[in-house]
Amino acid sequence: MNPPPFPRLDVRRFYDGFDAPVTDFDCGQKCAPHNPGGKPFCCDICHAVPVAFRQEWDYLQPRTDLWHAWRGDECTAEPLDPASLCAQTPEHLMLLACQGPAHCQREYRASSCREFPFFPYITANDRFIGLAYEWEFEEKCWVISNLWAVTARYRAEFIRTYDELFARWPDEYESYYAASEEMR
Repeated sequence: MNPPPFPRLDVRRFYDGFDAPVTDFDCGQKCAPHNPGGKPFCCDICHAVPVAFRQEWDYLQPRTDLWHAWRGDECTAEPLDPASLCAQTPEHLMLLACQGPAHCQREYRASSCREFPFFPYITANDRFIGLAYEWEFEEKCWVISNLWAVTARYRAEFIRTYDELFARWPDEYESYYAASEEMR
C-alpha cells in the first residue's frame, strides 16, 4: 500500500487554530441583500464552490450532515461546468456543497470557508507574506471593499495556520505559489 501523499492532518487542531471570524460581525449580512439568491456570496455554491482536503472530508463525514460531495447540479441560475471544475481540482482536494448558511455549523466549516475570500500569497522571491484576496469576488464580497474590518486575530490565525500547513505539506505551498504567480 502506498503512503498517503500528505502527512496526516489533525483536522480538529487545524480547525481550532483557524476559527476566528473574518470580522467582528456577520459580514455575510452586508453582501447577502445584493445576491439574488439572498445568501452571502461566500455561502452560495453557485458563486463559490467550497473545497476541502480529503482528510477534512474523512473527518467531517461522521460528525456532521452539513456537507455532501458537490454534484455540479445544485445551481439552476448559473450552472457550472462540473467536468471542468472537477478537472481543475487536485486529487488531494474535493469539491463540497452544504445545506446553506441557515444550517451552518461553524465548528465544521471547511478550510476554504475559513479562508474565504483570501488565500495565502507567496511572492516571486518565494516568501509567504500573508493574505491576498480572490479578484473574482471583488464585486461581490463586502469584506474585499472593507479590509479595515478584517480582525487582527483572523489575520494572525490565518498566517499561523498556513505557516504550519506549508511546513507539513510543501506541495500545498507550491500550489499557492502558482496561484500567486498567476495573480501577478
